[in-house]
Amino acid sequence: MITKSLYFSAVMALTCSIGFGQDAKKQQDIKSIKSMCGCYEVKFNFAETFQYPKDTLTYKPSPTKHESGLEWVELVEDTPNKIVMQHLLIVSDDMIIKHWRQDWLFENTDFYAFDKNTSWKYQKRDKKDVKGQWTQKVYQVDDSPRYEGSATWVHVDGQDYWTNTTDAPLPRREHTKRNDYNVLKRRNIHQITATGWNHEQDNDKLIRDNSGKDVLLAQEKGMDVYTKVPDIKCIAAQNWWKENTVLWKNVRDKWQTLFDRHKDLNLEAKVDKKALYSLLFDLKPDTKKADTDAIIDKFVK
Repeated sequence: MITKSLYFSAVMALTCSIGFGQDAKKQQDIKSIKSMCGCYEVKFNFAETFQYPKDTLTYKPSPTKHESGLEWVELVEDTPNKIVMQHLLIVSDDMIIKHWRQDWLFENTDFYAFDKNTSWKYQKRDKKDVKGQWTQKVYQVDDSPRYEGSATWVHVDGQDYWTNTTDAPLPRREHTKRNDYNVLKRRNIHQITATGWNHEQDNDKLIRDNSGKDVLLAQEKGMDVYTKVPDIKCIAAQNWWKENTVLWKNVRDKWQTLFDRHKDLNLEAKVDKKALYSLLFDLKPDTKKADTDAIIDKFVK
């Protein structure tokens, strides 16, 4: 016969076991996310696979792209529920390009969903819909929003990966060359490998009208392969970040005040014929926060 005390003890033991299991899973997630930091030789590969234009005679698909580079991924912030990683592209010891940034937030409920052009819609999700999930928030080189999505990290059969589908602006490789579509629906897979990690993509190039209706123009396959190399190969990027870390923290903090309004965000593509990244890249490391704030404010409609 099971007494009340035995039943209570069994329930408590099961609850503790589930709790420990969830914590172990979260720690495994964090290990996978942080393993993407460090020095990497990267191969960027993209190919347009299928086309669906109305005018097949004049349509010009994007050329297949094979490029490579050396990239340092800096761990900027490391807390139990938020991990911030900044990518720095190394052209030479004297030329470091601030590349994209990825933030990982645990059980995040605040989202900025890309609409089209330079507009993002704020969305509040229920806690139960993101339980156990990590949101990847991806930012432009000027730390303005790019795309974000929430999903569960999977650790099974010796594989560690995260996959999500979300809307995004045109990729940097195309936004100055293509104007025949305005939304890229990204199917992203981040997979940890024995030699580093892969970022695999299956993307739809969409034409979205003002009513939100989408027309599929073309599809593409992407495979970015990050191969780990000794950190010393990226010492130039590490030194550059030390010199510029305060400047870019000020930029991130300004954007965060805008995100914390929890309102739709609409940005100007250019101000005085200049893009935001161009103005910020010209700043010196000792630029005052008030000056960076003023520059960003000009681009917020």
